[in-house]
Amino acid sequence: MIRTYLLIFQALILGITLATGTKPSWSEEISAQSKGKEIQSGAQALVIADKGKTTAVIVVAEKAGPEEQLAAQDLAKYIGMMSGSTPVIAQTPETIAAALQGKGPVLLVGQEALKADPSLANELKKPVTVQGLLRSDAIVLQRRGNRVYLAGSNDLSHYYAVIELLRRWGCRWYLPTEFGECIPRKPRLTIGDLEYTSAPPFEIRSYWISWLGDRTGMEDFQRRNFMTLGKGGFPPTGHALGKYVRELEKDVFRIPLTAPETAEHIVNKVAEKYAAGESFSLSMEDGVYESSYPGDKKLMRLQWDKYYLRWSVTDPFLELYNNVADTLQKKYPDSPAKIGFLAYTNMTIPPVREMKAEKSLFCELAPIDIDPIHGMDSLQSPPRQEYKASLYKWAEVMDGRLAIYDYDQGMLVWRDLPNPSHQAFAQDVQHYRKAGILGIHTESRNAIATTFLNLSLRGQLMWDPDADIQAELAEFYPKFYGPAAQPMQAYWEAIFQAWQETIVTEHEYFLAPAIYTPSLLKTMKARMKEAEVLLEPLRKKKNRSRNEQLYLDRIAFTRMSCDITTLYLAMVRAAASDIDYNKAVQLGENALVIREELTAMNGTFTTYKGMKVENTGYAWWPGEVRQYRELEQWVNGDKGELVLKLPLEWAFHRDPKNIGVKNNFATEPMDLTFWQANRGTYTLDLLKDYPVTEWEMLRTDLYMQAQGVRNPDRQSYTGYAWYRTEVDISAEQADKKLHLRFPGLFNECWLYLNGEELAHREQNPLWWNNDYRFEWDVDLTGKPKQGENILALRLESRHHFAGMFRRPFIYAAQ
Repeated sequence: MIRTYLLIFQALILGITLATGTKPSWSEEISAQSKGKEIQSGAQALVIADKGKTTAVIVVAEKAGPEEQLAAQDLAKYIGMMSGSTPVIAQTPETIAAALQGKGPVLLVGQEALKADPSLANELKKPVTVQGLLRSDAIVLQRRGNRVYLAGSNDLSHYYAVIELLRRWGCRWYLPTEFGECIPRKPRLTIGDLEYTSAPPFEIRSYWISWLGDRTGMEDFQRRNFMTLGKGGFPPTGHALGKYVRELEKDVFRIPLTAPETAEHIVNKVAEKYAAGESFSLSMEDGVYESSYPGDKKLMRLQWDKYYLRWSVTDPFLELYNNVADTLQKKYPDSPAKIGFLAYTNMTIPPVREMKAEKSLFCELAPIDIDPIHGMDSLQSPPRQEYKASLYKWAEVMDGRLAIYDYDQGMLVWRDLPNPSHQAFAQDVQHYRKAGILGIHTESRNAIATTFLNLSLRGQLMWDPDADIQAELAEFYPKFYGPAAQPMQAYWEAIFQAWQETIVTEHEYFLAPAIYTPSLLKTMKARMKEAEVLLEPLRKKKNRSRNEQLYLDRIAFTRMSCDITTLYLAMVRAAASDIDYNKAVQLGENALVIREELTAMNGTFTTYKGMKVENTGYAWWPGEVRQYRELEQWVNGDKGELVLKLPLEWAFHRDPKNIGVKNNFATEPMDLTFWQANRGTYTLDLLKDYPVTEWEMLRTDLYMQAQGVRNPDRQSYTGYAWYRTEVDISAEQADKKLHLRFPGLFNECWLYLNGEELAHREQNPLWWNNDYRFEWDVDLTGKPKQGENILALRLESRHHFAGMFRRPFIYAAQ
């Protein structure tokens, strides 16, 4: 009686009973409760497997689709892995008939489920909210007596239905390949009442691997996280316009966009494709467009694109696209062809005029340089709030034929450090649903050491924007790390919190010290050590189970990730803060060795192996180490000898009205009274409100914005600014061939010595269009006087990153 009561109680909690003879973990119970809201209690459990045996039969159509076939195979596979007994698959008329006539458990997959119960087709329609321009996914799971029906609205959706059942038994696929597969050991598998339908609000829910990233396990991972395999019927949006307009202009970025002959020329080029119903792309090339054509110039000057520091080309481009599409639609009214284009670079901002895109046009909005850290509702990120407004406007222009082409964190010029994005995406996906977009297509490189859970959590949120991500995470730790769950939860939550609470809105590796502070690294190392201690008994165990071995493999992965992160930040501190380039090189090389080991463990963890560019430029990690090796030559006597490490902190003055030259900021007496009296009242967030009339102190080893130099509305500070310091030069030093070297400095700059302008350095205002060393060497020979000298650095920030990020030094040239 007690045992029967317990089974009924478990069915009530879980919906699908996960009885194993032992009490499920609390996190499993909570997860099952959240997944089983639609399941009613009361049914006698249908036993699928028990004590290593099963009489269950999986029924699938003789002419099953490829995904439907795989669904049946994987259902059998994972039941076998969980219970130790694999059900047979009935797929001939005779075996199907025998299974349906029997009294044992029958799991009907796909077409056979719909055939056995035609009412399921209507059930599949009920949760659907999408237009179905490309595809429409929905799943239904029902139990009727000894039969369990698992079906979807199409071939791939049949697979989703099976995955939903497996998830209810506790199966998860957090990362690609078997490394990220969590399959519980459950000798007894049962199903209670089951009545469930679901459909996603997006027709596209996908990602692709670029830059020769490792694709191992990608498609299985996508299926098992409710993603689509590509963009379905969405037209191509790759860069393509150039090949159609080369005859018009030698430079394809200078074509007259709104000239009638341009549209006519393109129509002639694509008419055959369009007439045949073939979809194609007219996306702009990967660059920035300008035009001298009068009509274009007039439309471009309707709005300034502050992200690309030039006039927006959206209005003239959309007019071109409409002209082409309108002509083709009138000429071939029955053609189902779709024309794709990207809203990209200086076409990201929506049009100023009230416009509607022609019905054959489909757009992918690609916010390539807009804060990838925060969500659209974050008060810390005005750029993301601006992107939100653009999103809704583009959705209106496109009448629902809009998709998002976004970039996961592995696409950044980064350093294989964890870079979570689920907090931001959980906000954004709500707006994507509300705006009625077709879906999200993400460019990725896998780079699991960087993205970790990003892609799997995106999969859950793209299917259900209201998914409880905190509940997903709560069950993740014990499933993934086993006995080490508690310290690993603390480890990752500390990282997630640091990213969620940061004020920085920039991207790429320059911001790493602002996130991975000494305090965070200390926490990570402590929790890592605790986790390893907890898994030590497993390490000593000779005959480990599959899951026990995976726990050890995953802790080894996390240890390498922790060490890479720790060593990288130590390298940055050695170079940027201490001017110890020799130490920085050693630390960097040690970290790269560990990265090799991490890559050898699983090719999806990093992606540099396929990136032929990584060893060719300073932007990449080996290039950064090479830069430190080269800087070492200027201080160790090879090319130069270190004379002075300039102060780590300099006085700093914001100059938004550009009055610093007139008011002699280069030499005027610096009054730090306000700073010294009020520094404690200005948190990092509140430094945005620091008076622009007062001097303050700023470090030279981290860029300005990361230290709180922002506008009062939290936008990145743009405008002029000044750094000031004093340096004592001895008579012996003054006689040497002195040079001042800034080893990390953004922006156009002017250097003053004792009030006189000494040098001027130009820079492209779009910071990524410059040499990634960001160095400046100034010859001081014969310029400093013996004794105290005043150094002042004036800069103009026009686009996010600004100021010094590596401490400068004076050396004597050899």
